[in-house]
Amino acid sequence: MSIEEALEALKSDKNIKFKVLLKICEDFFEGPRITGSHHVFKMPWPGHPRVNIQKDGNKAKAYQVKQVKEALIKLKKIKMEESK
Repeated sequence: MSIEEALEALKSDKNIKFKVLLKICEDFFEGPRITGSHHVFKMPWPGHPRVNIQKDGNKAKAYQVKQVKEALIKLKKIKMEESK
């Protein structure tokens, strides 16, 4: 899956299945470190940024989907700069 495909899959912040969000995070980020219901992923850029996701029933929480989308957009920009 490409970053563009992942962003398309997360087009809506609502009604995203947790397992879809988890798979996208596993594909692009380091981790997860699981603590209880929290799945914590480390971003592949310097510093200590993290994305934390957890289930809300069988769905992902909307604000966490938004955080993952923002991280994917940043990753896309980094990859574009590296390819120049």
